[in-house]
Parts: sequence; C-alpha cells; structure tokens
Amino acid sequence: MLGLIMAIIDSSIVNVALDTMAGNLGASIDEISWVATAYILANVIVMPLNGWLTAYFGRQKFYAACVAMFTIASFLCGTATNVWQLVFYRIVQGIGGGALQPTAQAILFESYPPEKRGQAMAVFGLGAMVGPTLGPTLGGYIVDNASWPLIFYINIPIGIAAFLMTLAFIRDPSYIAKPERGVDWFGLGMMTVGIASLQYVLERGQHDDWFSSSAIVILSWVALIGITGFIVRELRDREPFVDLRVFKNRAFTAGNVIGVVSGFGLFGLNLILPLYFQDILGFNAWQSGLALLPGAMATAVSMPIAGRLNNRVDPRWMIGAGLAMFGISAWLMGDLNQYAGYWDIFWPRAIQGFSMGFLFVPLSTATLASIDRGALANATGLYTLIRQLGGSLGIAILTTLLQRHGAAVQEGLAGGIDLSNPAVRAFLADPATRALHLQLLYQMIQQNVNSITYDYLFRLSGLLFLISIPTVFLLGARKRNEDASTSVIAE
Repeated sequence: MLGLIMAIIDSSIVNVALDTMAGNLGASIDEISWVATAYILANVIVMPLNGWLTAYFGRQKFYAACVAMFTIASFLCGTATNVWQLVFYRIVQGIGGGALQPTAQAILFESYPPEKRGQAMAVFGLGAMVGPTLGPTLGGYIVDNASWPLIFYINIPIGIAAFLMTLAFIRDPSYIAKPERGVDWFGLGMMTVGIASLQYVLERGQHDDWFSSSAIVILSWVALIGITGFIVRELRDREPFVDLRVFKNRAFTAGNVIGVVSGFGLFGLNLILPLYFQDILGFNAWQSGLALLPGAMATAVSMPIAGRLNNRVDPRWMIGAGLAMFGISAWLMGDLNQYAGYWDIFWPRAIQGFSMGFLFVPLSTATLASIDRGALANATGLYTLIRQLGGSLGIAILTTLLQRHGAAVQEGLAGGIDLSNPAVRAFLADPATRALHLQLLYQMIQQNVNSITYDYLFRLSGLLFLISIPTVFLLGARKRNEDASTSVIAE
C-alpha cells in the first residue's frame, strides 16, 4: 500500500506546482507541462506488462525494484536544475510507478480469502481513490508553505519503508511460473509506440488544436496501427506476454467498461474542479485542496462500509448506487455559480466521494473474482491501464469542451451587449467612466461565461454516469459461494 500511495499521489501532486516550477526552472508553460505528461506516458507503457514482468523477475524482486526506482527518481526530481532534466527523471519515476498500482492490487486480492476480498479492495481503494484527491491538497500546502522539491522528497522515507517491508513480507507465489520464452521485442515495440502515441494524443490534443496539428494526426495513425498490430500479435501468440484473452471473461470486460466511466469521473472531474475553484471562486492552491478534501474523507468512510457489504449485497446494486450517487452529485454541482461558498461545495463533493467506495470496491471484486490467480497480475495491469486511459479520455473531452463550449457561450452573451440596449447605453453613458465600465462589463461577461461552461461540464459528467447505470447488468449475478469454490488463500 505504501508504494501504491506514492505512485497515485505523485500522478496529481505536481499539477498545482507547475507554475512555481516553471518560474524556478526558467521554463515556459508548454515545457513544464511535460513534467506531468511524461510521468503518465511512462505509467501507461508499463501497466500492461505487469503480468509478464512479475512472472519473469518474481513478485518480490519486481515490486522491490519498482519501489526502489520510484524512490531514487523522486530524489533526483528534487535535485533537477532545468526542466528537461526534471522531465527525464519523471519518466524514470513513471516507469517505476506504473507497476506499483496493479501489483499492489494483485497482491492484496490474492492474499485475502474470498469472503474478505471486498475488505481487501476497500483497503486498496483508500490509496487508489483517495490519493488523487489528497495530491492537490498536499501539493497546494507544500507550494504555499515550502519549496517545490519537497513534493518529491516526501516520497523518500515512504519509499525506503516500502522497500524494506517488501523484502520482509512479500513472497513469490508458487503458481506464478517464469515464462519459458524471452522478450517479444516486436510485440513490445508495437505496444509501446501505440499506447504512448494514444496517451500523447489524449494529453496534448486540445493544446495542439486536435487534428489541425500534423503531429496529432500522425500520432493518431501511429496509435491505431501500433495498437491494432499489438492486439493481432498477442491474440495469435500461444504464449503472449500480455494475455488479451482475459477479455473473453464477460465480467472482466464489463468491469472495464464501467472502469472507463469511473476513470472519466475520477480523473476528469479532479482536473476540472481545481480549475473551477480557482477561476470562478478565486480560491488559491491550498483553499482548492481544502475544497476537495470532503470528497477524500467521504471516500475513506465509504470504503470499509462497501467492503463489509460486498458479500451480503449483489455487487451490481452497489455499483449502480455508486454510479447514481456520483451522477446526482455532479448534476447538483451544475447549479453552482460564482457566488458559491465552501458549504455550497461541501455536500456535492461529500456525496461524490462517498459514491467512490460503492463504485470501486464491488467493481474491482466483481471484475477480478473469476480470474485465475496465476493471471491476476496480467489482469490487474490491463484493468489499471484501461481505467487510466478512461481518465485521460475524460480529461481530453472535458478540457476540449471547456474551451469550445466556453467560446460559444461567450459569443452568445457578447451578442447581447449592444448600444441599442437601454441598460448598456445607460451603463456606458458617462464619458469619464466609460473605459472603467467597459472593463467591468468584460469581466462580468467572462465570469458568467466561465460559470455557465463549468456548470455544463458538471451536468454532462453527471448525465454520463446516470446513463451508464444499465451496464452493471453485464456483470451478471454472482452465484452463492462462487468465490469460495474457485479460490483459496494465496501462500
């Protein structure tokens, strides 16, 4: 769990510090954005390789090496003296961090008896779901009260503890066999190029004006060709290094479809909400983190509750309730305006956070319950990758709509500002104050444009969650004692 928490928090903690880092390192906003992008790119390349790497090196050695790589890279990030040095260290950090989340999930799922796996996923969810929310809060506090290298240095004692505990307590399961064949370099190359290109397109598409950019067009084709070639290669291979046949399992496939939606909400709205707090409500980084905190606290409360209910309630009803709660809370946030205060935000955020326990715990358990123990490392890697790509898709869609819907709203509001309107004419009547009043008029329009646009995004996100509720029935009903008959406690 310590390794997982480091990796999850580091995916979001730097976002609130980018401006400060840019100033200290003499970098432009475009250059410093690669500090966040490089980490995610490295993450998504490693995630699907989790099963093969675990089998090849052994679970203990592989997990310990990833923790060590992440910790050393964290130290190096804090010592960076220019932006591209920092980007390189973030790539190394992302390679180590990409395997921590799926490996931790596989270890927890295997180590608990079937009747306690819901509680295991509740423990796992405390890191996986609360981490992205705590990241901006912690980052905001550090940026406002200390120096930016500290956001990397805080990983060092945690990483050392995680490394020593891995060597002391993690063992290699007997049912994970080392692959007889070596690395499939062609398949690895196709996967790396395809997934990295797709992630780049999702991360940078709006910034580069999507398909107006030749780089985005080329990389979209590269992603299509690379991923298609990788899928064909792996499905034809009798011993694939990424076993895609796991998608023949209906529950696993359905769980990943819902995982895309939950990733959309978790990552997409976690990006939009701090922007809303700062652009509309005028919060600073620390205040934005505090406004996000009720969601994290509610998730911490709901995780153990969901874990205890997991064996007593059909997981489909719990997942449906989670989707409904998240959708309703996002819709309620669509009623907020520029005059909203902390307590106007508190309850929608608390409901959102509480819903994540009912989404994550039963969804993870239902998705992975029927997967053979020997294939769990592979399955959790794919499951984590797809949720990450769902989050990247959510960020890409919401940031694009933020710009384009905002432009349409501005055009509509500005069209009503005309001197033929008596109220406008009266507002600008005095020549001595006309320049000031024009400036105030522009600010009022811009403030309303931003507020209307964010409300539109909140309601669109809420609608997506609500209309996705029927997909839970693709999971199928869990047969009584099904888990107990198919699994035993891991060694």
